[in-house]
Amino acid sequence: MKVLLLASLFPIIILGCGARAQNNMNNKPVRYVALGDSYTICEGATKTESWPWILTNHLTDKGITTELVANPSRTGWTSQQLIDRELPVFDESNADFVTLCIGVNDWVQGVDAKSFHDNLIYILDHVQNKLNDKSKLLLLTIPDFSCSIVGPEYSGGRDISKGIAEFNSIILEESKKRNLKTVDLFEVSKEMKNDLSLVAKDGLHPSAKEYAIWEGIIFPVAMEVLNK
Repeated sequence: MKVLLLASLFPIIILGCGARAQNNMNNKPVRYVALGDSYTICEGATKTESWPWILTNHLTDKGITTELVANPSRTGWTSQQLIDRELPVFDESNADFVTLCIGVNDWVQGVDAKSFHDNLIYILDHVQNKLNDKSKLLLLTIPDFSCSIVGPEYSGGRDISKGIAEFNSIILEESKKRNLKTVDLFEVSKEMKNDLSLVAKDGLHPSAKEYAIWEGIIFPVAMEVLNK
């Protein structure tokens, strides 16, 4: 009787596994584009040490198959350069999910808060209008580079923390208006001040270790966004 019972269940188990495999085959990878500047291209680390790369693999390992289709970010680029040079890449990507971290170079180069705000609105409007799901845009605040070794050299005599905080308030204001998720890199970046292993060899950018810490706080929010 037991043998017959097991035999009768066996085809059901096989069918169940086949159905699961078919479902996996039908799932398309999330097409991910990372927009930003040095903090997204991850100056001071290798490609595989960059947080967008780690995030892509982490999401895939946790069941959300993800493909990093583009990371057009460049060190030194402002919000205007993102508009001019990165948005065209995004437009061609057919992205499902986007992260955005921009603004530090605007502040360093003396772009006023209103101009940055106007550019940010343009970027957010453009990206959301292209995405099939407008909620699949994750914003990151600007890190506090005053906490790096040579960061103060780029202050132009201004208060870095205060200036970056002002720009971050603009990012947070826009994310709230649009009901978008935000990850705060400003506070976690302050750890670089007391731990030199978190600073890259150039004394300015985060090290691979710090980028990995960032990914650790970005990942759960990205999961939340993608599971909506």
